[in-house]
Amino acid sequence: MKNFSSLILATFVISFSGTLIADHHGEAELTLEALINGHHRSDVNIARNGPRHPVETLEFFGLEKDMTVIEILPAGGWYTEIIAPYVAEEGKFYAAHFSPNSALPYAPRSLQGFEKKITDNPEIYGKITVRHIDPPHEVRIAPPESADLAMTFRNVHNWIMAGQELEYFETFYAALKPGGILGVVEHRALPGSSMEVMETTGYVTQDYVIEIAEKAGFVFVASSEINANSKDLTEYPAGVWTLPPTYRLGEENRDQYTAIGESDRMTLKFRKPQ
Repeated sequence: MKNFSSLILATFVISFSGTLIADHHGEAELTLEALINGHHRSDVNIARNGPRHPVETLEFFGLEKDMTVIEILPAGGWYTEIIAPYVAEEGKFYAAHFSPNSALPYAPRSLQGFEKKITDNPEIYGKITVRHIDPPHEVRIAPPESADLAMTFRNVHNWIMAGQELEYFETFYAALKPGGILGVVEHRALPGSSMEVMETTGYVTQDYVIEIAEKAGFVFVASSEINANSKDLTEYPAGVWTLPPTYRLGEENRDQYTAIGESDRMTLKFRKPQ
C-alpha cells in the first residue's frame, strides 16, 4: 500500500500534466518535462520555455531530486515553479530572496509577491524555505556548507550595478558543500566590453563572471551554449531591457526586437573545491 506522500505525489502529477512515468515499483515520478508544462504554470511562463530551455539548463547544472538546492533571487518564481516540486519529496529547496530591509525600492514588492505565490499554493510550494540575501547584512541563505547546488538566473548584472558581485558569490560559496555546484545564467556582453557597459546595459562578459567566481574560490567547470542567441547584437537604446520580455521602449521597433527574441545568455557551471 502506498504511503500518503506517494499518493499526494501521484495526484499532483495527474492534476497538472497527465504524464506519469512509472518506476519499477509502479509509483508515479515527476519529470522536468512534465513540470515545465504543468497546470500550475501560467501560459505566459510556459511560453518562455522555448527561449529559456529549462530542462536542458537544469540537466547541465546536474539537478537531482535528492539534492539540497538554493535558488538565488528567484523574483516571481519562474524557475521555482519547476525546481521546487521536483525536489520536494526527496530534497530540500531554499529560496534566497530579497530582504524586506533592502534599500532597493522594488525588493519588498518582489518578495511579497513571491511569498504570496508559495502560500497560495501550499500543495506545490509548501516545502520551500525562504531566506533573505542582502550582503553584507544578510548572507546566511542556508546552513553553512549544506547545499549541493546553487543557481542564479539573470541576476549578476544587478550585483555589478550595486558593486556587490564578489560579496554575492562569496555568499554562495559559504552555503555550498565542498564539491557543490554553482550554476549561472546571465545576459552575455560582447567579449572585451568595458565595466561601463556591464554597469549600464544589463550585459556582462563571460570572462568577468568567471573572474568573479574564481575570486570567491570557485573552480570553473564548463560552459554551455544552451541559452545562446546569435541574433542578439547586445547594443540597444535601453540595454537588454529593450528586448522581450521587458520591451522597455514600448511599441518602438517592437517587431524588430520580437524577431531578435530574448537575450544571448551564457550558461556557466562552477564547483566549490573539495
